[in-house]
Amino acid sequence: MKKIVVLVVLLVFVSCKEEVVKKPNRLIEKDVMVNIMYDLSLLEAIKYQSPAILDSNKISPKQYIYKKYKVDSLQFAQSNVYYASDYEEYKNMFEQMTKRLDQKKLAVEALIKAEKKKKKETKKAKSALKKKTDSLELNRRKKLD
Repeated sequence: MKKIVVLVVLLVFVSCKEEVVKKPNRLIEKDVMVNIMYDLSLLEAIKYQSPAILDSNKISPKQYIYKKYKVDSLQFAQSNVYYASDYEEYKNMFEQMTKRLDQKKLAVEALIKAEKKKKKETKKAKSALKKKTDSLELNRRKKLD
């Protein structure tokens, strides 16, 4: 009987979960937040891998995001804190973002591989054309002699 009472008390306690962070008035939708996180991660990667690109175009990653999604820094910060307060949901959002990044990475790697293959084939074709041109030139000279 004691076990049942303890179990019921635990269930009541767990079911009365209190919100740690109050929902902001201008909460960014979850899908939009995932898109923002995705774009921010790409821009931050560019910032650290090729800072000259952003500098030459005078792009600030956060300002770009605020303008693109029509949000302000406070709205973004409050929404981020709200979503981060629910660990499982925030983890799911990061997994969605990571999945998109991985898909794009595979697509880019495939494009790079295709480009390298194309360059290699072009180089072989140029080499073969040069050999053919050289042999034609040699035959022409032999006929002239």
